[in-house]
Amino acid sequence: MAITPWNPAFGSMLRWPDIWDDEAMSSISAVRANNLDLYETDNEVVLRASVAGVEEKDIDITFEKGVIWIKAQKEDTATDEKRKHYSKSSWNYSYKVAIPGLIDPNQEPDAVVKNGVLSITFKKAEASKPKKLSVKSEK
Repeated sequence: MAITPWNPAFGSMLRWPDIWDDEAMSSISAVRANNLDLYETDNEVVLRASVAGVEEKDIDITFEKGVIWIKAQKEDTATDEKRKHYSKSSWNYSYKVAIPGLIDPNQEPDAVVKNGVLSITFKKAEASKPKKLSVKSEK
């Protein structure tokens, strides 16, 4: 929990985060970080991103120079002349992430959307996979 400095102008009310206040911005970015998950296994690098409400045809993925950029966008518009009703909804996601490690350039990454989560799996190059070293004793 971050300590909020007391400001006599606002009394006991909480203040809006200041963009120069690192603690305030870290709590905001922590909330946004839950939409993206990046992890490595022995053979793969996996990126999972929330794209809830967006169909696969509305997702644009670009991978260039070790950086992946995911853009997903959808708009819904509904009108009902009988009831004089108009509604508009939109979903927008944009993620730009550097992929760690050496990725095998000869294998195409797998990109799958399921239940509003985009999963992209990159195969690691043989050079980046962990290797066991043998220990020898000197006689």
